[in-house]
Amino acid sequence: MHFNDGSDGFPSALKLLIAGGFGVGKTTFVGAVSEIEPLHTEELLTTASVGTDRLTGVERKSTTTVAMDFGRITISGKHVLYLFGTPGQERFWFMWDELSNGAMGAVVLADTRRLEDCFPAVDFFESRGIGFLIAVNEFDSTCRYQVDDLRDALDLKPDIPIVLCDARDQRSATGVLINLMRHLLSSTMTTGTEPRNDLRPVRTPSTHPGRHGGA
Repeated sequence: MHFNDGSDGFPSALKLLIAGGFGVGKTTFVGAVSEIEPLHTEELLTTASVGTDRLTGVERKSTTTVAMDFGRITISGKHVLYLFGTPGQERFWFMWDELSNGAMGAVVLADTRRLEDCFPAVDFFESRGIGFLIAVNEFDSTCRYQVDDLRDALDLKPDIPIVLCDARDQRSATGVLINLMRHLLSSTMTTGTEPRNDLRPVRTPSTHPGRHGGA
């Protein structure tokens, strides 16, 4: 499927989401790989967030994404990749449904200091049949774990890839996207289904993400 207006040379639009918990590095990831100055919708954290936003492990964070991050990568003359970073805080989860419309796949960033924060994103994409992988953002202060241990902790299916990355590094973040595309193509060949690869709306239920009863 192609998203175009019938004119010659108009690129196919491939949409990927960058998701995960608050402060996991989504904005940094999009900024590292985008060929254009990324669009950010960050606002300063204020006293209004006290008691609402959990800052454990990210006490130095002073801003938060309130809508989305947006970046672009030109793959070829016929294909352009658009990246949409989702807001990580629970009070902005209502935007996930809209952002996921037409998405081909997703990267779920994880921080081993707060691994449970990526559970809602994992559940969200599993419930909607959107292919994804886990990218563990290796912060300087984090402990290192074996991939099998991470898979057990996240209760992931065997076919969902787990990769390690540094969201600040362009080469590392690009490698994550390459692994995701390989996973999506492999899944397509296995199931025989065509991946979502345009920006036309795909309506999904409006339930919020959450694991173990979270809403």
